[in-house]
Amino acid sequence: MKVLIYDTTLRDGSQMEGVSFSVEDKLRIARRLDAFGIDYIEGGWPGAVPKDTEFFARLKAEPLQHARLAAFGMTRKAGETVEESALLRYLLEAETPVVTIVGKTHSRHVSETLRIPLDENLAMIRESVAYLKAHGKEVVFDGEHFFDGFKDDETYARACLSAAVEGGADWLCPCDTNGGALPHEIGETIAALVAAYPQTRIAMHPHNDGDCGTANALAAVRAGATQVQGTVNGFGERTGNANLVPVIANLRLKLGYDCLPEGALEELTALSHFVDEVANFSPNPKAAFVGRNAFTHKAGLHADAISKWPRAYDHIEPSAVGNQRRILVSEQAGSASIAQKANELGYALDKKSPVAKELLLTVTSMEHEGYSFEAAEASFELLLKKATGTYRRFFELVTFRVFIGKRACDTVPVTEATIKILVNGEEVNAVAEGDGPVNALDLALRKALEPAYPQLKDIALTDYKVRVVTTGEGTAAKVRTIVESTDHHGHMWATVGVSPNLIEASWQAIVDSIEYGLLKA
Repeated sequence: MKVLIYDTTLRDGSQMEGVSFSVEDKLRIARRLDAFGIDYIEGGWPGAVPKDTEFFARLKAEPLQHARLAAFGMTRKAGETVEESALLRYLLEAETPVVTIVGKTHSRHVSETLRIPLDENLAMIRESVAYLKAHGKEVVFDGEHFFDGFKDDETYARACLSAAVEGGADWLCPCDTNGGALPHEIGETIAALVAAYPQTRIAMHPHNDGDCGTANALAAVRAGATQVQGTVNGFGERTGNANLVPVIANLRLKLGYDCLPEGALEELTALSHFVDEVANFSPNPKAAFVGRNAFTHKAGLHADAISKWPRAYDHIEPSAVGNQRRILVSEQAGSASIAQKANELGYALDKKSPVAKELLLTVTSMEHEGYSFEAAEASFELLLKKATGTYRRFFELVTFRVFIGKRACDTVPVTEATIKILVNGEEVNAVAEGDGPVNALDLALRKALEPAYPQLKDIALTDYKVRVVTTGEGTAAKVRTIVESTDHHGHMWATVGVSPNLIEASWQAIVDSIEYGLLKA
């Protein structure tokens, strides 16, 4: 059975707090969705939003290749004719093959929000749909607040859909606008509509206020709906719309519905991350199917089972959605986790080997001291190199000193780092000023090392994080620092340091970062 996917990230999704798509952003996302194989892309509300009007104008010259573009609007207003309606005129001027119009289907919303007669609302729906159909449009009627209206006044809610059918609507799309319906209610209601309107296709537009958006979408399809509306990553007002990412994955992988072109599902993770990037959000690591943690395993028992049967603790094969399985190294790991992580990094290590057991003891002891290797895999790989005899020392510290001074007339403190190290048996001294002690120390170390290791110029520190790991000790608390780095090839890695002294913890992480980068270079 074919289920059509209708994306409204560019319209409903843009109503989420913190989201503000430019026209270029909307065009980039639309083309990515089109290439991915989405069936319908709702671009926005022409006339009401200037950016949306421009978006539709831009796509006239370069139409989408696969998806059917939809313009969104509402029925004519009370007391006017469809020919007089500016709202409907804007929809036609967008020149999209599909038009989606929203209308009230809850009797109390009609009488108390619109404050118009119930019969007038039915006429608005019927006449608006008929007008758009007369202009050759595929029309989707979105029944706003339908499920609440159905429970409150079923007769009127049905009458609203019937009015849309009389106008010639191609799709009836009941909306769970407040997002509070439960899956069993959705399933029962959709089944009733499928039976009542056998000649008209039924769609579903769920919101996620009750955290049931995905479940409600799947319940609707199982009850006979053949179109699902939602947004990538669940963007949307309040708690968001139904998230198309898990909806698509579950429809295809768990229920066997045809909802994407062949091979498209493997691009699901990349699509999710792309939309987050354009919206300037960090991808949710705990997102189902596509999150970094979706197929990540920390417990030693799990890792041991996975080493024998990769699917032991994964509900699907990660590659099916373009993701990957990860094994974390932590104090909860067993020797199987250590060995599997080593193998993942390219080191042949058996879980029963003395090296694996010794490394496990080292990791457990260090994590007890406050280290964490989950977010600092480069530091773990350095431990692995030392344990397996493949580590190379690039320099030895003799001494370093950091000076911070401020006079009353200074706006910011002066920070200076002095370092003395041994490089290839020769003593090297360097001094550098920086924006704070960590930056000064990093610059001084690089200044001392670059003559011997010019490739260090390609390695840059990109992020620095500090976290207190022993609470209740005030300024004497032990801290953990994480340093993230990258090189000119785009490789990224993170290292860790722990100490009651912030400078020492930072030094440990910086040294690991530089040594790891040089080893890779």
